[in-house]
Amino acid sequence: MRTLTVDLGDRSYPIYIGSGTRQQKALFDKAIQGKQVMIVTNVTLAPLYLDELIATLGDSYQIDTCILPDGEQYKTLDTYQQIMTTLLEKKHNRSTSIIALGGGVVGDMAGFAAATYQRGVAFIQVPTTLLSQVDSSVGGKTGVNHPLGKNMIGAFYQPQAVIIDIDSLKSLPERELSAGMAEVIKYGLIADVDFLSWLETNMTALMQLSTSELSDAIYRSCQIKAEVVAQDEKEGGIRAILNLGHTYGHAIETEMGYGNWLHGEAVAAGTMLALDLSTRMGNLSEADLQRSLNLFKSAKLPIQPPSTMTVEQFIARMSLDKKVLDGDIRLVLLNQLGQAIVSSDFPRQLFENGLYDALESAMKKQPA
Repeated sequence: MRTLTVDLGDRSYPIYIGSGTRQQKALFDKAIQGKQVMIVTNVTLAPLYLDELIATLGDSYQIDTCILPDGEQYKTLDTYQQIMTTLLEKKHNRSTSIIALGGGVVGDMAGFAAATYQRGVAFIQVPTTLLSQVDSSVGGKTGVNHPLGKNMIGAFYQPQAVIIDIDSLKSLPERELSAGMAEVIKYGLIADVDFLSWLETNMTALMQLSTSELSDAIYRSCQIKAEVVAQDEKEGGIRAILNLGHTYGHAIETEMGYGNWLHGEAVAAGTMLALDLSTRMGNLSEADLQRSLNLFKSAKLPIQPPSTMTVEQFIARMSLDKKVLDGDIRLVLLNQLGQAIVSSDFPRQLFENGLYDALESAMKKQPA
C-alpha cells in the first residue's frame, strides 16, 4: 500500500492506494468519527461491495445504508434528499461518518450530504472507478447537477480519508475505464510531460488492468492533484488548471443529457478542443496536437465533439461555466505540453473557428 497526504493544515488527510484496502479495518477506524456510519452507494455497486465493507467494519459501529440509483442523470437534489432523509430516519447525529462507496456521482453527492447534514459531518471516500480514484474523490469538491449546468450546486468539503482499492477496477466496464483514463492523461498534459511519455509507453498495460502500472498511474495522478489542491483549495487560482477540457466537456454533458456522454468521454473531446485552440494560438505544434490525439485514441476515447451540437449551443453552455468571470469565458489552455494556464485572453475568432471545424469534421465522420 502507498500513502499520500493532501496537505491542508489541520484539515490534511491521507490517500491510501493499494490492493485490498477495503478489507483493512484499521484504515477506516482512523478516519471514522463517532459510532454511527452511513454507507452511501448505488444499486450497481451494492451487490458487489456493500456486504464486504459492512463485514470489514464489523460490529464496532451502528451501520446504516443508503442505496442510490446509478447514473449521472440521478446526480440531483432529489437524490441528495434521499440521503438526507435516510440520515434523519436512522437518527444520525453530528458525530456520524458518511462513507461514499462508489464512483464520482456517489462521492460528489455523499460529500455534499456530509457538508450540509447538521452543518457538516465527517465523510470518507472509497472510490470504485478509475475516474473517481484519480480525480473526483480527491480535493473536496462535492455537489449535484442542475438542468442548466453541471456541478452548479455544491460545496468545498474535504474528506477524512480517501481509500483507493485498485481491485475494484477489475469489475469496471471498459467504457468506464477509458473515461477515467481521460483524467489520467489530463495530469500529464497540464503538469508532467514525463508522465505523459510514461502513459504513451504503458497505455496498453493500463487498459489491460495491470496492477503495477495502474498503481503507478493512480499514485502520480493523485500526487499532482494533491499538490495543486494544497496550493489552492477553493479554486481561486492555480487549481483551475485541473479543469483542462472541462469547460467544453461540461457543455457536452449538459447539452447531450447527463449520462449519455460519460464525464471522461466529454472531457477527452473537450481537451482536444482546448489543445486545438492552443495550437491555433501558436503555443503547441501540430506534432504536439497529434501526439495528444493518439494518446486519447489509444485509451479508446472520443476525440471529437458530438456532431449534433452547434457552435451556438457550445457557447451558450460554456457561458454558464463556473470559471466565467465578468461575463468572459475562461479556458484552460496549454503554453506547452506539461504547462497549463487559465485565460480569457484568447482570440474569439480562433475559438469559434476551432468549434466550427471540429463539428464539421464530426459530421463528416457520421455513418450515412
